[in-house]
Amino acid sequence: MVNAPKLPELRTPLARAIVPVLGGILFFVVLGLVTFGIAAFLSSSDTEPTENLAPARLELGSAAGRANDVAEDGPLLFAELSTITGERSLVVDHEGDDPAEGWRLYYAFPPDRPDCPVEQVRGTATFTDCDGNELNVTQLSPPTEDVRPVVEGSTTLYLDLRAFSSGPDPSATTPTTDA
Repeated sequence: MVNAPKLPELRTPLARAIVPVLGGILFFVVLGLVTFGIAAFLSSSDTEPTENLAPARLELGSAAGRANDVAEDGPLLFAELSTITGERSLVVDHEGDDPAEGWRLYYAFPPDRPDCPVEQVRGTATFTDCDGNELNVTQLSPPTEDVRPVVEGSTTLYLDLRAFSSGPDPSATTPTTDA
């Protein structure tokens, strides 16, 4: 029978205290380097963002339900949507009786003032900018043409955020409004 080699023993109290701590620090340094390496590898490729990371569309639910919400409480403010290009606040408004038509989208700041976010006066279509000025929803900044509300099947409302993520999707549906 062959005897296994004997492991070194830590004899002093100082060695028994320091060696496990140094081992733990070494473990976390190696773990951090491995994580950094994986992140560097993934970010070095020219891949497009996935739907899990930066969805091209945000489902808002039933078009009729959202139209009812706008009629009762004013436009819908989506503050600080995290997108691939940063945070954007959007305001969704609805006009008319048909929930599948009449959707409009605005950025939540006055025109030519992207550094001046607005706050909604609760239950109204009125907003207050960073200088304290009151603005109607129609006085907010219109978005680019690539960002728009879309109603699919006359029932489900989406925010099309393709301008914030990857390029245009050729399979995209066209908006049902003039937004």
